[in-house]
Amino acid sequence: MATIKDVAQRAQVSTASVSRVLSGDARTSAEMRERVLTAARELRFRPNAVARSLRSTGTRTIGLVVSDLLNPFFTELTRAVEDAARAAGYAVIVGNADESPEQQDHYVRILLGRQVDGLIVVPTVETSPLLHEAAASDHNIVLVDRRAVGVDAPIALADGATAIDELVDHLVATGRRRPAILAGPDLAGSSRERLAAFRAAVARCGLDLPESRVIHGDFRAGSGHDALAALLTGDDAPDAVFVANGPMALGALQHLAEAGGRAPRVPEDLALAVFDDMPWFSLLRPTLTAIQQPTAALGERALSMLLARIRGEDVPDERLECRLVLRESTEPRSAR
Repeated sequence: MATIKDVAQRAQVSTASVSRVLSGDARTSAEMRERVLTAARELRFRPNAVARSLRSTGTRTIGLVVSDLLNPFFTELTRAVEDAARAAGYAVIVGNADESPEQQDHYVRILLGRQVDGLIVVPTVETSPLLHEAAASDHNIVLVDRRAVGVDAPIALADGATAIDELVDHLVATGRRRPAILAGPDLAGSSRERLAAFRAAVARCGLDLPESRVIHGDFRAGSGHDALAALLTGDDAPDAVFVANGPMALGALQHLAEAGGRAPRVPEDLALAVFDDMPWFSLLRPTLTAIQQPTAALGERALSMLLARIRGEDVPDERLECRLVLRESTEPRSAR
């Protein structure tokens, strides 16, 4: 006998989409209903009425797909989502995309096939055909931290524009005139927003930010190491560097440690700041200035938004403010 998976494969949709069509869900499109019903007729599919009835009550599970679990930001986010979901009577299935669009879509496909009641996704890149299809098929989806072009789903994200403004004002006040940025991948929405905010703040202060002082990494430590090395060996060496996330900042610090006496001194020669605080940044010497994200609140808010979507409510986007934490790495030279 044909199964629901066979129908989904024939119709080239998810099993969740087949289930919605066969249960008479009015939110499915006419084109999708036609594809699914045609596939079911061709395969002589007979739905299991008992299983369908059980599914209609919901599975009390949600899927969470994050871009890199080795990044402490996403580890804390995952914990917050799980805690909030448990309190609401839901279980969470986690998939680690490892910054791979293919792996991200692999987990989205599996989670939809397991009939989760909704998905919370941190997209690896801005565009994902599978996420677009899932949202267009009226699956309950909430995005976190990064937008996905063409995906009609609400998003919860940290707004760092004000904190970045405050950071640049501080750098200028402490005498820095040649700022640089180790940005994240150009396809990641959060990276583009941070770079745009930094450019705007630098321009507002009347300073230049030439392309020679903008280097893109991949949000991982190795790229932060190599990017800072490239910046410091160029003809236009900076006197202040803003790093777009925590793991890249660790890589940048590793480069400074390896260079030893050949490296610029922080903060006497080079001010260093990072977007996204980590617990051990306050233990370093010098301590590291950071923009602190409301990570736990983001996870809790994303779960709350998803539960509202499951209840059929309209859900607006949510922006939570970040906070600048000034430490020794951006102190004025005279202060040390």
